[in-house]
Amino acid sequence: MERRKFLKTSALGSVGIATAGLAAPAYAAGKRRLKMVTTWPKNFPGIGTRAVQFAKDVEDATDGDIQIKVYAAGELVPALGAFDAVSGGKADVYHGVDYYWQGKHKAFSFFGAVPFGLTPQEMVQWLYYGGGQELWDELSGQFNVKPLLCGNTSMQMGGWFKKEINTLEDFKGLRMRIPGMGGEILKRMGATPVTKSGGEIFLALSQGNIDASEWVGPWNDLAFGFYKIAPYYYTSVFHEPSASVAAGFNREVWNSLSKNHQTIIKAVAGDNHQKSVAEFNAQNIVALRTLVEKHDVKLRQFSPEIMKKLADVASDVVRETGETDDLSRRIYNSYMETRRAAMDWAKIADEPYFANRRLPENYGEKI
Repeated sequence: MERRKFLKTSALGSVGIATAGLAAPAYAAGKRRLKMVTTWPKNFPGIGTRAVQFAKDVEDATDGDIQIKVYAAGELVPALGAFDAVSGGKADVYHGVDYYWQGKHKAFSFFGAVPFGLTPQEMVQWLYYGGGQELWDELSGQFNVKPLLCGNTSMQMGGWFKKEINTLEDFKGLRMRIPGMGGEILKRMGATPVTKSGGEIFLALSQGNIDASEWVGPWNDLAFGFYKIAPYYYTSVFHEPSASVAAGFNREVWNSLSKNHQTIIKAVAGDNHQKSVAEFNAQNIVALRTLVEKHDVKLRQFSPEIMKKLADVASDVVRETGETDDLSRRIYNSYMETRRAAMDWAKIADEPYFANRRLPENYGEKI
């Protein structure tokens, strides 16, 4: 059977890798044993556990032909070293959000999260039916990586704050852990953005190195215990209406797989994306109730004035990111075309439904 065939490393392939100035990828002939490095702490719920599930599903779907050993952040390489490890061949695949690599190319943020951008469902629309995957391949290919959509945190929260944010002035001097384009937005509003991996946030908050932090949502945030230090939890997400999680394969490793195995891995990645969105939506409301009812977390929402300013600044930041170079411009235009189409359809279909769904007062009561 095609799915039972294995490709062996060839002398020609080794020469090609050497010519590219890269270390030989960490794979061997016969049954494949791949190394996955992640940006998540070990056993971290929702994202870290999803990486482990993805690896297990790949092994099961290939009848053990491909086995992936998962390394949490810091076990093989630091959290933010995952991309370089895969690009250079020290590891075979990473599991993380691509805005972490914006220092290598600003356009990576479009494939992680864009302020006031696409929802998880709309992101799938762009990648599969709007040309997004081809552009992602082109961008990541410059760094010897083949990216796949493999997870999503769903709609995120606005963040944890030690004090209330009531006016635009409250952002001035605020030190907040926030990556990607969201960090640049707050910088222009007078705050100081700080980039830290998830495992570093609690200590930074407790030591006073930062005043606020966004992370993901109630499920993950409860696990990290942010409520113990920063009691104000803002619901008004602006920076990450979704955070797309990638499984980024070393391109030589990916190309060495059979077409059948590539198809299987793509299907497994897509299944894990779908399940991760559902899992986060199911778990977040349970965790939020715990935070509010048990831990007395003070749920807040940014004012319309603040949201309007955030949106205005975001428009400038995102557009400037799209003006970085020709590839960034093509990615920006493609992304925004899908955003416009999705918003036009949502105005006709989704938004009226969500508003009308609240009308029957007794609908859905327990019986």
